[in-house]
Amino acid sequence: MAHETLRHGLWLLLVALAIAHMANAGDADITSDFIIPPDLKVVDGRFFTSTSFRALANSTKPTTFKVTKASMVEFPALNGQSVSYAALQYPPGTANPPHTHPRSAELLLVMSGSLEVGFVDTTNKLYTRTLYAGDMFVFPKGLVHYQFNPNNTSYSSQTLAISAFGSANAGTVSLPATIFATGIDDTILATSFKTDVATVQMLKAGLAPKP
Repeated sequence: MAHETLRHGLWLLLVALAIAHMANAGDADITSDFIIPPDLKVVDGRFFTSTSFRALANSTKPTTFKVTKASMVEFPALNGQSVSYAALQYPPGTANPPHTHPRSAELLLVMSGSLEVGFVDTTNKLYTRTLYAGDMFVFPKGLVHYQFNPNNTSYSSQTLAISAFGSANAGTVSLPATIFATGIDDTILATSFKTDVATVQMLKAGLAPKP
């Protein structure tokens, strides 16, 4: 009886530890105020400053969907800080295709224009909303989501949005690129999507990098 009680207790402990690990999954805690790259000799205020978003005000408007990131890759001071940004520019009629962020939720703020957004939960239920300047929308961590600028009437109908992430490197997995531009066999894709190889090859050609 005592053996059974001990085994049951250990099982409950393992389950509790697993749940706690899942609940706290994300960037690892650091044991210092910040992380300095090993090749950096002098640390001052410049290390904690990024000017990459200045280009949003000074550059010409893009003709295709454009993302300007401020993650630990572009802004090393974010390493260990569990936060990052992205600026997203949507010309009329363009989309940020269905994708996921495996390491963070995304909080999107529309700065100008409008967006149609949506995400799909693990029961395959779709949640959608039309957003306008000043609106925010949260995409839960790891779920497939998208954004689309429905305004296709004029060049001035550009949309600008800022996304915040609870990770210094949230990661982006683009579904079209991951499925059709990574070398998965044509027959496997045709079987999976219940279509033919010719259709798969057309999709792959459309996603191939432009020369």
